[in-house]
Amino acid sequence: MNRVMTLLDEMIEWQREKLLKCGRSFVPTLTSEDVLQPIDYSQLEENPYFRYEEGVLEGLLSVKASLLSLKRCGKFPNNE
Repeated sequence: MNRVMTLLDEMIEWQREKLLKCGRSFVPTLTSEDVLQPIDYSQLEENPYFRYEEGVLEGLLSVKASLLSLKRCGKFPNNE
């Protein structure tokens, strides 16, 4: 489980960086906090490429939440 979670954390961090880079290509002054509220920027809100990358990040975060839930319930295998 630890190796899986470490890999997932790395993927999430990489995707956050990718999303920020993508956002900055449309809004150069964008901060990591701004990425959390793209509705404030019409250039991002209406951009399918940005929205796709945002969806990938949300998917990774959903997988992490699901795995943590399984672990808490004791339904995740103990082997790494």
